[in-house]
Amino acid sequence: MSSIAHRIAALFRIKANKALDKAEDPREVLDYSYAQQQEMLRKVQRGVADVATSRKRIELQISQLQQSGGKLEGQAQQALAAGREDLAREALTRRTAVASQISDMQTQQASLKDQEEKLTLATQRLQAKVDAFRTRKETIKATYTAAEAQTRITEAVTGIGEEMGDVGLAMQRAQDKTEQMQARAGALDELLASGALEDATLPAGRDDIQAELERVTAGSDVDKELARMKAQLPASSTPPAVDGGGTRQAPPDQEATS
Repeated sequence: MSSIAHRIAALFRIKANKALDKAEDPREVLDYSYAQQQEMLRKVQRGVADVATSRKRIELQISQLQQSGGKLEGQAQQALAAGREDLAREALTRRTAVASQISDMQTQQASLKDQEEKLTLATQRLQAKVDAFRTRKETIKATYTAAEAQTRITEAVTGIGEEMGDVGLAMQRAQDKTEQMQARAGALDELLASGALEDATLPAGRDDIQAELERVTAGSDVDKELARMKAQLPASSTPPAVDGGGTRQAPPDQEATS
């Protein structure tokens, strides 16, 4: 039972692959692949934009912290001038913390800038590959379309295509039926002439003997009618009889006169 199931599964896969291969259009596959590559390129470009946006945000934060550090330094100087060393110390402590944050952010900024440059380079390479694939795709599609048209024309001329093959089979069937009908008609004519078949168009009760009798009777009637017409001809117009030697005999009155 397992062997039968494997054979059925294999047969199904063969049929499915054959159907898919027949339905698959290389031009559609190429267009789909190009669309997938474009989608991948757009994702990479969005990634580059996101990294650039993050880098720009950090740059703005660094600028704000630098302004804050400069302000704290000015406050420390004002506090020393006013004799408030404690306030000056607090301002300088805050300024140190701000400087530490600026250093960390500058490290992140450098890292994001490096990532941005790498992604930009990868985007450029991917863009070049997508453009090259698009050019190659259009070339293959044009070549396939030309080959498909040439194949269809050749199939139409030679009659090996599916459509022309159906037409050829139809013509062959029509020719076979015509020859079969001609042979049947010829056979029926022979059977009818030999008397094996009766002519259904003749009146009921007539046969070949009756037909022969009617033919003889018709001939006798013709002879009688011909004799009657000869008897009605004038005597002078009666042609002389021919004797056995081939000489014409004169009428009796001419012989007496001579």
